[in-house]
Amino acid sequence: MEATAEPMLYRKLLLWEESWESGEEEEEIAEPLVLGPWKPQDSSGKKVGARPGAWAQLVAALLLLAVGFSLAVWQLYTRAGAPETSGSGAPPPSGHSHRPGVYHHGAIISPAAPCSDLGRELLVAGGNVVDAGVGAALCLAVVHPHATGLGAMFWGLFHNSSSGNSTALTSGPAQTLAPGLGLPSALPTLRLLHTRFGRLPWPRLLAGPATLAQEGFLVDTPLARALAAQGTEGLCPLLCHTDGTPLGPGARATNPKLAAVLRTPDFAEDALLSLLARDLGLEGPSAEPMPTLEPALQLTSARGILFTTPSPSAGPELLALLEAALQSRGLSPAPCPPPLHANETPVSSVLATVDSSGSVLLLISSLNSSFGSGRLSPSTGVLLRLWPGQLRGLALLS
Repeated sequence: MEATAEPMLYRKLLLWEESWESGEEEEEIAEPLVLGPWKPQDSSGKKVGARPGAWAQLVAALLLLAVGFSLAVWQLYTRAGAPETSGSGAPPPSGHSHRPGVYHHGAIISPAAPCSDLGRELLVAGGNVVDAGVGAALCLAVVHPHATGLGAMFWGLFHNSSSGNSTALTSGPAQTLAPGLGLPSALPTLRLLHTRFGRLPWPRLLAGPATLAQEGFLVDTPLARALAAQGTEGLCPLLCHTDGTPLGPGARATNPKLAAVLRTPDFAEDALLSLLARDLGLEGPSAEPMPTLEPALQLTSARGILFTTPSPSAGPELLALLEAALQSRGLSPAPCPPPLHANETPVSSVLATVDSSGSVLLLISSLNSSFGSGRLSPSTGVLLRLWPGQLRGLALLS
């Protein structure tokens, strides 16, 4: 029987401190900011093998994120003069209450509750949406190795409410570390974003994920489902019981080698790549990551502004197609394409952070396949990314 893909569940967290509240209740006249959940899909519907649609899938996901981003910014701007509102499922200790889905100071939306919690802690500690988003992304690299990790590629959009500027983050040109294996670029990419826009010290963002990797985290349903579907080849003992069977929901997993990497802030550059190359029997890495930060591409419509990433993504082509559709002012006579079939397990990870000032960060990352290449670096605990179009089995043998 074919497995049924379940919707990805996101956790929205209230940021509330008693000291932030005023003495009087403010009238709630603003509507809640709603970010729609997004479910990564596989265009082939296969568990393993070549994924020719992976890049298109990622770009489509980023476009959806950009749409949500533009609508979020539009809503925030239209409410610029409205009193601040707050929301939570349960009233805070002071007795303050409000509608569910409305948040006083910010929200973190991620596929894993521990990572949403970590992002909230960074905001409460004085960090901004970039600190919270980067911290949550590093956390997901620990607890969701089937979808993301330090071997993944990252794309993002950041709207800075203070300057009014929207910036696109990319991992730069796709490069190989070895045949069939993508060059890891997550740490340099996230560090570039944090260096430009973050507030808290870089080691502070690494501390929480490092602790999870060292002391252990509970395997959640998405990870357990991915393990059951993929098998444990190349993943033991990291994600296996002593008898070689995959860990199930609620089992505790640790990754001490990854914890050691995260506890060494300078590992973002040559040292990590050198260790990975040594594990592969290479003299050294043949390339270096080249992440970029540049103005986001934008398209103005009647309802707001659509933002997306520039090349090497397909953002420019997608905006051109959308602009042509908007200018035609009519429906295309061509029939709608058949819907994509949902894969059992995601091959991408998405998160979002937003604050009450209107700043928004959206991040998407991917290993290009569930658990990437399935090749685990014994020195670093990092799962290497599968090269687009490469068969997973061939990457393991190369």
